[in-house]
Amino acid sequence: MVDGSRRSCLAVPGSSAKMIDKARGLAVDQFFLDLEDAVAPLAKAEARERIAGALGEGGWDGKIRSVRVNALDTEWTYRDVVTVVEGAGAQLDTIILPKVSSPDHVRWLDLTLSQIERAIGLPPGRIGIEPQIEDARGLVEIDAIATASSRVRALVYGPADFMASINMRSLVVGHQPPGYDVGDAHHYTLMRILTAARAAGVQAIDGPYLQIKDVDGLRRVGGRSAALGFDGKWVLHPAQVEAVNELFSPRQEDYEHAENILDAYEWHTSAAGGARGAAMLGDEMIDEASRKMALVIAGKGRAAGMTRNDPWQPPE
Repeated sequence: MVDGSRRSCLAVPGSSAKMIDKARGLAVDQFFLDLEDAVAPLAKAEARERIAGALGEGGWDGKIRSVRVNALDTEWTYRDVVTVVEGAGAQLDTIILPKVSSPDHVRWLDLTLSQIERAIGLPPGRIGIEPQIEDARGLVEIDAIATASSRVRALVYGPADFMASINMRSLVVGHQPPGYDVGDAHHYTLMRILTAARAAGVQAIDGPYLQIKDVDGLRRVGGRSAALGFDGKWVLHPAQVEAVNELFSPRQEDYEHAENILDAYEWHTSAAGGARGAAMLGDEMIDEASRKMALVIAGKGRAAGMTRNDPWQPPE
C-alpha cells in the first residue's frame, strides 16, 4: 500500500524544538521526528512529549508525518510508541522502526498499534509501519519483514549500521570501500531491498548521506538508488533537500515522453485508433510493455506535481 510521494524524508531530532519548527517550512515530502540516534538517553522521555505536542500543533500540511522510535533491543521502544500514539495518533501517518532483523519485530509493533488504536478510538490499521533494514540478518529476512503486516508502507535502508554489520571497510556512507575498484559494493543490498519492496507493493527508501556539505557526493550516491528505482532518500539538512527532490523526480522530458506514450497507446488500442496492440510514436514502437514502463515514470512525475507542456494529439 503506497500512501504518497517520499522523494525526500527529513530527519528531525525530537529533542530540538528549534529544528522541529524549522522543518515545517521545508519542501520535503516526508519528515520523521526522531527518538532514536538523534536523542540522548537522558532526553528521550522529554522528547516523546515534545514530539506528541509538535504533531498535535499541526503545520505539516502535505507531508507524510512519521516518528522513528527506538529499536526493540532497548528499554525505550514500548514507551515511545504508547506516548506518541496516545498523544498524537490522529496526526501520525507512520512509525519508523529501526534495526528490524525479524518479521516478529513488525508483528509486535502491529499488535501494539492495534491495541492503542482501539483504546483511543482511531480507525484500525490507520498508522503505517516503515521497517528500517540495518544489518545482515534483516536483509536475509527482508521478504518476511516486508509482508509481516498490512501496515508496512515502505522499506528503509540504514546504510551506516548495515555497513558496520557486514564489516565493510569504509568510513564514508555510500562510497565504495578502498580496494573495491570494479562494480558497486552496495548494488546487491540496494537491489535486494528494492526487489522485496516491489514484491510486497510498498516503497523503497534509501538512507542518508552523512557528508552534509558534499552535494556532489550526495548526487552520485543518491543517483545510484534513484536509477535503480528507489522512491526517495533520507535527508539530514535543508541543503540536501533540493538535490534529493530532483534526483527522485523524472527529468521533464522523460515525464512528458511517458505521458505521451500512455496517451498514444490508449488511442492506438481503441477502436478509433485501429485497435492495434503495437503502434509507432514517432520513430519508436510502443506496446503493452512500453505502457508499463511509462506508467512508472508518469506516476513518479505526477506524485512530484509535474505537468506537461506539449501533450500528444491523435492524428487527424
